[in-house]
Amino acid sequence: MNDVSVRKIPVTVLTGYLGAGKTTLLNRILSEDHGKRYAVIVNEFGEVGIDNDLIVGADEEVFEMNNGCVCCTVRGDLIRVVSGLMKRKGGFDAIIVETTGLADPGPVAQTFFVDDDVRAKTELDSVTTVVDAKHLLLRLADSKEAAEQVAFADQIILNKTDLVTEAELREVERAIRRLNPLAPIHRAQRSNVPLDQVLGRGSFDLARIEQIEPDFLNPVHGEAGHVHDEHCDHDHDHHVHDDHDHDHDH
Repeated sequence: MNDVSVRKIPVTVLTGYLGAGKTTLLNRILSEDHGKRYAVIVNEFGEVGIDNDLIVGADEEVFEMNNGCVCCTVRGDLIRVVSGLMKRKGGFDAIIVETTGLADPGPVAQTFFVDDDVRAKTELDSVTTVVDAKHLLLRLADSKEAAEQVAFADQIILNKTDLVTEAELREVERAIRRLNPLAPIHRAQRSNVPLDQVLGRGSFDLARIEQIEPDFLNPVHGEAGHVHDEHCDHDHDHHVHDDHDHDHDH
């Protein structure tokens, strides 16, 4: 009965191919004066490119930002990191979990269903995928993971729309719709989508995901809880390249 009265913290799993614009979006969350207290879980804090002047405190792997948000790194055990955040005073409006560029978002999302303690205190709000309008068609042609990220998403940020024509943009949106007919598509430049449009939307649909991945709620499937490690099997051939996901061109 008590669980009903406890507000669960909404969790957004943020995924997207290298260079799509995830880092830019995370930087906005951690630096803008949006009045919310978000916890952001990333692979490497240095890759987010936050100005040191914005950091007001650091406690082991947790960085306190001057806008009230925190950023922490995870080394393999996502459940441990989330449990640690739950114990911090003040609470959070939401948690955002970044996945590595080549990771299937499924096992990360699965974490929030397989651990009883985490499940009691959090709820998966959405899987949000950032895609690059200029390069998505190429990514889809040569990467199964890119297609999985689009198919799994509850919402899609179509970024860098200023780098393509309207006709090209429509072609990209048609390609997205072939993989994912329902997820809202937010057009953006420099990941400038309003945060309240993509965070706290309650758009995760478990029934839809179980159609895509029937074993989603099986704890063995995907080794939930540690897929965040850049050395895991999802991307062991490519994780070195993740060091360069800085959105140099946009």
